[in-house]
Amino acid sequence: MNLPSRPFTETPFELAVDGGSIHGHFGGTGVPALLLHGGPGVNDYMGGCAAELANLFTNIRYTQRGVEPSTAAGPYTIETHMADAIAILDLFEQGKAWAVGHSWGGHLALHLAVTYPERLYGVVCIDPLAATDDRAQFAEALRRDLDGEQLARLAEISEHHDDGSVTEEELLEEIQILWPSYFYDRSKAPPCLIEHRGVEATLETNRSIDEHFAARTLKKGVGRIDLPVLFVHGIEDPLPLSGSVQTANHIKGARVARIPRCGHLPWIEQPGFVNRSLRGLISLL
Repeated sequence: MNLPSRPFTETPFELAVDGGSIHGHFGGTGVPALLLHGGPGVNDYMGGCAAELANLFTNIRYTQRGVEPSTAAGPYTIETHMADAIAILDLFEQGKAWAVGHSWGGHLALHLAVTYPERLYGVVCIDPLAATDDRAQFAEALRRDLDGEQLARLAEISEHHDDGSVTEEELLEEIQILWPSYFYDRSKAPPCLIEHRGVEATLETNRSIDEHFAARTLKKGVGRIDLPVLFVHGIEDPLPLSGSVQTANHIKGARVARIPRCGHLPWIEQPGFVNRSLRGLISLL
């Protein structure tokens, strides 16, 4: 499938993979970029980011396996998620693309850079879970301003996470409670972008992330990355900026763009910042 140059409109696509299919959209103009959403185990919410970058890239965004509308079953591992990303590049007959990942998607983009560097032009990590495991600090910061009733309900859902009995309804309730905390200005948080959460995809992908942190896969691997790498991170993000800074320090030539007055979703709170930062990176290549 050839990627056309066109003004920003998006066209749906479907890719058959082992266990089902992956559903996504492509649009924009320029070299291809894979947009990797966060989560894990949530629907693709990167439409706004794709629109912001549409004059730089032909963006290919998709919902990762295990979450509607994608139907692909497990295993839900970092290895399988990487294989899906490479299969999408093959579908579009692209030898290389930029990997643009948000949150967990930034973590996945770094794994791609370590494992499949020959398939990438470069990496952009937007408020990522980087090579340091900052998930405990992230969870604490998200809960900092919640009331007792909200905290009690989150504790109940967390117990169900731990024993494997959590439901999609509970996972959606969890993100609804936490959603305003992702933003610098909680009062201006838009409606939640998460409509679907895959239970098995959430639990099993997080288990795979745990295993790779234990194995120090990224800590040992990022120093070998020989690609342009940009970290873009909100200063007020509950996911600590320090993770991006520390990871960038181990990658030759990596840059960190700090976004003032911004939480976890910069294309919403500071529209245009990611585009400008990327233009600066590309101008140096």
